[in-house]
Amino acid sequence: MTSALYVARTGLDAQDMRMRVISNNLANVNTTGFKRDRADFETLLYQSVRPAGAATSQSTDSPTGLSLGTGVRVAGTARMHTQGPLTTTGNGLDVALDGPGFFQIERPDGRTGYTRDGSFKLSADGKLVTSSGYALSPSISIPAGATGLTIAPDGTVSAVLPGEATATELGSIQLADFPNAAGLAPLSGNLFEESTASGSAVVGAPGADGRGRLVQGTLEASNVNVVEELVEMIQTQRAYEVNSKVITAVDGMMRYATQNL
Repeated sequence: MTSALYVARTGLDAQDMRMRVISNNLANVNTTGFKRDRADFETLLYQSVRPAGAATSQSTDSPTGLSLGTGVRVAGTARMHTQGPLTTTGNGLDVALDGPGFFQIERPDGRTGYTRDGSFKLSADGKLVTSSGYALSPSISIPAGATGLTIAPDGTVSAVLPGEATATELGSIQLADFPNAAGLAPLSGNLFEESTASGSAVVGAPGADGRGRLVQGTLEASNVNVVEELVEMIQTQRAYEVNSKVITAVDGMMRYATQNL
């Protein structure tokens, strides 16, 4: 009886964690460049009461054995790096990534962060920065009075400087890609950082070696599908309720045994 209570408790813990994952996905449904997470489950250790192949008589063996599971746990969260829909904003500083890759961002501690959020702004000294003021890396500065800012699909940034008739190239946006993007460690502020699981960043021009191209005046929306998340929420709620009923049922069985046997 106590083992059944423990198994049901692991089910409650696992479904609670899955609900937290779903809640985070829904909370970030409007976060630019957000990638949804999925909770992955795995079984806990099995208790082998009678192993398969054990002798049942002098001439016969057990074909299946008897193994009792001890429950479930969330093994990890898998990040779904599928492309989010592109939304036109008309803002020349907004840049969407259409395909694999990440913008490189210089964090305050000097380390590089990676993001899919291309809603850039101009700092006081004309640098392209994130909403938190972190500079794009490699740094690109837009001179005061420049007009006709253009960000090409290959990352080339150009603008018409004061007193000139033609556009001048100001720099180039470089993208980073990883052998295992799902292994990037998530940070706050729409940022990721490199981890042992992700592998080292491979930096190059947009559109080259399988990297995505840049689309100016557009942002990549979250890839969270609200309908799918709501369906998963209902499934999680029902699974939680079933595990709760298991605890109630086992408690009733134990009470009956204590009072009547």
